[in-house]
Amino acid sequence: MTTISLDMYQTLGIAVVVLLFGSWLKKKVKFLERFCVPAPVVGGLIYAIVMFVLHTFNVIEFNYDETLKNICMVIFFTSVGFQANVKILKKGGVSLIIFLIIVVGMIFAQNGIAVGIAKLMGMNPLLGLCTGSIPMVGGHGTSGAFGPVLEDFGITGATTLCTASATFGLIAGSLMGGPLGERLILKKKLENTIEDLDPSVLVEEERKHHRQVSKYAEATYQLAIAIGLGTLISWLLSKTGMTFPVYIGAMIVAAIMRNVGELSKKYTIHMGEINDLGGICLSIFLGIAMITLKLWQLADLALPMIILLFAQLLLMFLVARFVVFNLMGRNFDAAVLSAGTCGFGMGATPNAMANMQVLSEKYAPSVKAYILVPIVGSMFADFLNSLIITFFINLLK
Repeated sequence: MTTISLDMYQTLGIAVVVLLFGSWLKKKVKFLERFCVPAPVVGGLIYAIVMFVLHTFNVIEFNYDETLKNICMVIFFTSVGFQANVKILKKGGVSLIIFLIIVVGMIFAQNGIAVGIAKLMGMNPLLGLCTGSIPMVGGHGTSGAFGPVLEDFGITGATTLCTASATFGLIAGSLMGGPLGERLILKKKLENTIEDLDPSVLVEEERKHHRQVSKYAEATYQLAIAIGLGTLISWLLSKTGMTFPVYIGAMIVAAIMRNVGELSKKYTIHMGEINDLGGICLSIFLGIAMITLKLWQLADLALPMIILLFAQLLLMFLVARFVVFNLMGRNFDAAVLSAGTCGFGMGATPNAMANMQVLSEKYAPSVKAYILVPIVGSMFADFLNSLIITFFINLLK
């Protein structure tokens, strides 16, 4: 078999072509757009299948330089760190605190079940984590980040497993959320049990996300400062003997910078621009992660993966139907929140918003759900998920 090694610039070029192909295909196939599957994943999976066929017939294989993937990963997760706004958490009130506690409990449950079932099947429990909160709450971004960490502990094909699980979660969470919410509304006759939550919480946050072309340079500098200082935090954490992802220090510094700025009013964090830069880096990161997938490493794991993923599906249904619905008020807002939780609990916040939009268009808008889900799903879930995953990895390694 012919093997070709590509440098980081060639790897970047292929990743972007795959990303653009995925964007084009999403516009042509409504199914992909409906379930909010990321463009790099669409194009990347097709590319990975082609590479699988070429490898199977001993035609050609590529080796990639993943330097830029790691850089983009750190930039993206640093942008996530900037989302952790304590001021907004306080203003969201008791409902926001309760919902956040539920989500934290769900993250622990996803990993606990994944590890437990893996042990029952005689598998490495770290392999079980490939179907836990890494791909479920974390989605493709966290999958691409923690996959290599698990591979360092001997889990062959961990990145591929996490990515495949994340794709399953995106589709399953989107398919389950809407019908579950509607069943709750109709069965409990909840059309007229809407509660209100001060929309100024969301309005104030959206103002901070206003974009200005002239501020992208400052946003880049803020990201760079957080990443630079974050290396010191990561170095200190490494002295504990525990394993942490490379970006954890940058996330912590970013969160501190955001909240000090909010409280002191001495400087402004340019959240809109930071989100855009993080989004660009996420797309490139996913593009490179997807083209480096080696699907032939998964042949022996098909049945265990199916069992583990359907266990996550059952868990998500139970959490959304009984925990979220009951603890969030057993009313219309709680039903919409249950639908939204299915979306970001197994996929991403855009999927959660899509689930809730279907119900809002059919019945009525839920201000409470539209505030809580973006705040918890976008601002806190990824940050806390990374810490909890790190806890599990260190517990099991």
